[in-house]
Amino acid sequence: MQPEYSSLFDLALEACEHSYAPYSKFRVGAALLCEDGSVITGVNVENRSYGLTICAERNAIAAAITAGKKKFKALVIATPDADYPVSPCGACRQVISEFMPPSAPVVFGNSQNSYMTSSVGELLPHDALHELSGELGD
Repeated sequence: MQPEYSSLFDLALEACEHSYAPYSKFRVGAALLCEDGSVITGVNVENRSYGLTICAERNAIAAAITAGKKKFKALVIATPDADYPVSPCGACRQVISEFMPPSAPVVFGNSQNSYMTSSVGELLPHDALHELSGELGD
């Protein structure tokens, strides 16, 4: 893992300790690198009505927006309870694409040695928001 993402992965992994996952036992932590260099973390928060569960990625983005930050450079997601790197769900991909440019890196993994690096555009190709706004190339 590239050094700049390694420290973000550590923060995402640390955030997992605060995850609320009594039903799935599947902890997720996210570390969102803001344009100003600050990092906002988020965790998954489950609910017995599973559709009301909040994913770590969306939680981090919502916390950043609440803190007045709206421009992000990278997102790193840790899933330590998985056997392989688990990518963001469809709802998270949609929210990520709302706030990050198509070229922004998204790194997801279950450990420092088992991860994948993608971009927002690769995770959600043909994103109408960026197509309509003319931001296809950033």
